[in-house]
Amino acid sequence: MSETPARQPSIGLFATCLVDLTRPSVGFAAAKLLEDAGCKVSVPGQQSCCGQPAYNSGDAADARAIAQTVIRVFEGFDYVVAPSGSCAGMIRHHYPALFENDAKWLARARALADKTHELTSFLVDVMKVDGLEADYDGVVTYHDSCSGLREMGVRDQPRALLGQVSGVALKEGEEREACCGFGGLFCVKYPDISGRMVDAKVDDILATGADTLLAGDLGCLMNIAGRLQRRGSDVRVRHVAEVLANMTDGPSLGEPGDESKK
Repeated sequence: MSETPARQPSIGLFATCLVDLTRPSVGFAAAKLLEDAGCKVSVPGQQSCCGQPAYNSGDAADARAIAQTVIRVFEGFDYVVAPSGSCAGMIRHHYPALFENDAKWLARARALADKTHELTSFLVDVMKVDGLEADYDGVVTYHDSCSGLREMGVRDQPRALLGQVSGVALKEGEEREACCGFGGLFCVKYPDISGRMVDAKVDDILATGADTLLAGDLGCLMNIAGRLQRRGSDVRVRHVAEVLANMTDGPSLGEPGDESKK
């Protein structure tokens, strides 16, 4: 007697603004990884920004309005997955705080928060992905983004997945967990401090001798790629999903043809 196949979990892919507008290849890579893991993936067209810029600037009213849109759009899925620790952290940890004085919306925000995950964490911790069919010939170093690491607990998961990629050699930096200086609005409010922070990050990356920098947050990657380019470095910069999904034929961040440069 044959077993009834398990139902595919439904995934609402929260593509993020930066991926949608500057690096859509990351969204396609995330969708491929989730589908290969056995998920049914949807990318709702009505999704918007997670509201983090408004929240970080103290505009709670607009942040709540944006959060309500996101909750309405995504609450029907089994899980919400984002290729960004920053956006996932906003939904998981800050949405409930936005509605602490509104019992109805607080319950809905908590329900969404409980099923929201960063991409690599979801693949490892929930879907137990093992045996990726991917290869990448290079020495890579990994940058741990602040939100992914400190809000979402993402550290070992991307490294576990990279260990399944043929040809990859991982060389860790001494300051891999240090902030790159982007911090959303931080780099706009404090450009001089931000510039010194990203220079220190670049120094650490170059000291590893790696030919490729990987990370799970596009904001960090764009910030670091820009400084690497201005310093004349040929280190390639990619979102980790692109390598895991075996989708590295296109330009890396900062190279000619990269959408994020436009």
